Amino acid sequence: MRADCANCFGLCCVAPAFARSVDFAIDKPAGHACPNLGATFGCGIHTDLRQRGFAGCTVYDCFGAGQKVAQVTFAGRDWRQDPGSAPLMFDVFATMRHLHELLWYLSEARDLPAAAPVHADLDAALTTIRGLTDLPAADLAAVDVDAHRTRVVPLLRRAGELARAEHQRGRQPFQGRHLVGKDLRRTDLRGADLRGAVAVGADLRGSDLSGADVTGADLRGADLRGADLRRALFLIQSQLDAARGDATTRLPAALTRPGHWTEPPPRPRAARQAGPRLGRR
Repeated sequence: MRADCANCFGLCCVAPAFARSVDFAIDKPAGHACPNLGATFGCGIHTDLRQRGFAGCTVYDCFGAGQKVAQVTFAGRDWRQDPGSAPLMFDVFATMRHLHELLWYLSEARDLPAAAPVHADLDAALTTIRGLTDLPAADLAAVDVDAHRTRVVPLLRRAGELARAEHQRGRQPFQGRHLVGKDLRRTDLRGADLRGAVAVGADLRGSDLSGADVTGADLRGADLRGADLRRALFLIQSQLDAARGDATTRLPAALTRPGHWTEPPPRPRAARQAGPRLGRR
């Protein structure tokens, strides 16, 4: 469920459209290659994406769908070698990305010991979705992803509820709430329901999110310095990539600390002479 760009055909740089905004420096229609895409499907400005106005690229996650489409569904035949395959390949990539995202969430739910009462249902859903990802290209493009998502979401919700139960203390849920710019440092978020919450720019410094369900939470620009996310439920890499943090942010072992996160400021040295103590900003 991890992207392997070396075995993909730059599908995320071609298939989707993006519009000029704070996340993208240019307009690009769907099915057209980004001008930064190289001849060997590598990004020509990969190390400078944020500085060049392409922050949106740095938070995109295909959950491994790119290499599955490139190397399995299309058996290594790329859209440049075979332009006629391009429209179908791009449609399949969109479907595969959604299916792989469902697989990731289902796998995370299946690994939760507290979700034992629904493990059998989760196993059945995993088998079904995995089978869909192995379909031929034309059949894959015709898959009704929304129908499968409708069946999977209640399972994931139930698994999350079971895992959150040990942390519940009757607190107000935050599901779907607008928490833009909110200072949540003094809010007990252990076991909180943050599914779909819009926490853009929220201050979560030092927060303990153990058992908190963050499925679909918008954490763009959220300050996670010093936060404990080790036991947060359904946290994905792109949420971290969109947020701010530093070396004091505690992460699950399976996720990676984003390269753009800053280190904490150094402690000031103690003054040698008596006088006012210097405080940290």
